[in-house]
Amino acid sequence: MTKVRWGILSTADIAQTQVIPAIQRANNAEVVAIASRGAKVHAVAQALKIPRAYESYDELLLDTEIDAIYIPLPNDMHKKWSIKAAAAGKHVLCEKPVVLAEQDLEDILAAFKRNDKVFMEAFMYQFHPQHARVKEILASGEIGQVKLYKSSHSFFFENREGNIRMDAEKGGGAIWDVGCYSLHAMQHILDEEVVAMTFKAQYDEQSGVDVTACGIVELTNDVMAVIDCSFNMVGRNNYEVVGTKGTVKVKNAFRPDAFSGDAQIIVTTGVTERTEYIQGDIYKFEIEYFSNKVLNGSSLDDQHAASRKTTKLLLQAYASLKDV
Repeated sequence: MTKVRWGILSTADIAQTQVIPAIQRANNAEVVAIASRGAKVHAVAQALKIPRAYESYDELLLDTEIDAIYIPLPNDMHKKWSIKAAAAGKHVLCEKPVVLAEQDLEDILAAFKRNDKVFMEAFMYQFHPQHARVKEILASGEIGQVKLYKSSHSFFFENREGNIRMDAEKGGGAIWDVGCYSLHAMQHILDEEVVAMTFKAQYDEQSGVDVTACGIVELTNDVMAVIDCSFNMVGRNNYEVVGTKGTVKVKNAFRPDAFSGDAQIIVTTGVTERTEYIQGDIYKFEIEYFSNKVLNGSSLDDQHAASRKTTKLLLQAYASLKDV
């Protein structure tokens, strides 16, 4: 099988600990180069057995033996380097949230269309098979008509000093960082449109970013959603769908990789409860999915539509904070 040759635009922790190992596990991909600003990149390349290391991002983009770029840079840098990568003839997988403004996403997608390359926002959780199974359960009618979606994503954030999550100008804050998963999953799992949304938040006194936020969302067909996210709470990453006859709870919805890829779907109807266990390697599946799109030249329009919706919802959530 032909393999997509990847270049990594940063030595960010997520690249080193999650995505690069996933590319190395993937059947249709390989890492050939990594870049960072400075000499530290050589030690990272050596440790991760990456053949080439560059001390600037531009240098990596000039490498003609790279097909696709993974971008785990701070949120405010995504647009610039995605568009530069497209102009250099590279496909791009860019970390979430992909942009901080709707027009920025349109500018990115236009650049990739002009250069005939593919682009995708890296919501890796969606590639775990547990979510397809949840959709099957909902479609079967087992829990009746859906009435409520609840989702929580939090972690207790230590060592905050100097971290980009605490920088408002770089897209810091709990809604951007972890609330985005709950909003993305809401549209991924449910076939409903948002009618209205209101969030309230608690803020860090020094940086001004939201460290905890809770939202109520009104959806079409009388479906409601309750979402919370936080840097100040114990780790949680789950969602629950409540129907007229039962519930579906997804215990490790967004980070099953933290539990060796194990997922648990708990289905309750009346006095009956069962747990379904599903295994999946989300980062590997994400890389293989994207690499297949590169190799086959097939459309990513559904992913672009989801990115448009998620960006709009995130901005709507933040706008609602100002209305409180």
